[in-house]
Amino acid sequence: MRQPNSDRPRYTVKQVETIMSDPAIRARYFTLAPEDVIPWHRHSQITDHYFVLRGNLTVETRQAEARKELRAGDRFQITPSTDHRLSNNGPSDCEFLLLQGTGVYDWISDPDSR
Repeated sequence: MRQPNSDRPRYTVKQVETIMSDPAIRARYFTLAPEDVIPWHRHSQITDHYFVLRGNLTVETRQAEARKELRAGDRFQITPSTDHRLSNNGPSDCEFLLLQGTGVYDWISDPDSR
């Protein structure tokens, strides 16, 4: 059953499990079904650290090397104020661990991507 992301109701992914959360750091386990998308956004203070556990994760930014195709065992980092978008373009579920910190969490949508 697909569940809305409780932190950001603007998009839906297959599953999100919060492992740990406090005001300065967060750890969440994501499962994206094929074609699931986390839309363009950025964070003003925190760095996103992605660790792909299963499947394929596509990370797009609007900077140089704008698209990364990550596979199980790969990791990638998005620094503060970097617009990014995540998607599963593979044929099966993608599972990844997202570590976020340190700093106050925010979500800034990109109004040009709607």
